[in-house]
Amino acid sequence: QVQLVESGGGLVQPGGSLGLSCAASGKIFRINAMGWYRQAPGKQRELVAVITSGGTTDYADSVKGRCTISRDNAKNTVYLQMNSLNPDDTAVYYCNADVWDDPIRRHGYWGKGTLVTVSS
Repeated sequence: QVQLVESGGGLVQPGGSLGLSCAASGKIFRINAMGWYRQAPGKQRELVAVITSGGTTDYADSVKGRCTISRDNAKNTVYLQMNSLNPDDTAVYYCNADVWDDPIRRHGYWGKGTLVTVSS
């Protein structure tokens, strides 16, 4: 089993910045892509950003230019730096990882989520 633990959520004012991190631990052979998703109240979960093991990134149009995803492969950790936050960014942010548990078994794992609230 693999555990993903997010940290860094909280309350931030509009226009502010916040950094999230997510550390993977457990039975890990190799991690492929890691990503951040979010779910706002009453809405479906949506992709925010994703990064491959080689560092290729992709972002939702709604966060392009405001968010940066990065990862430290040695620490099995992914980060999300969010700037110019607005109330529409309020959501629970979930970490996701595509993990090879061993050379033949591959699973997708989710963290429990961390709440980001953008409000004055």
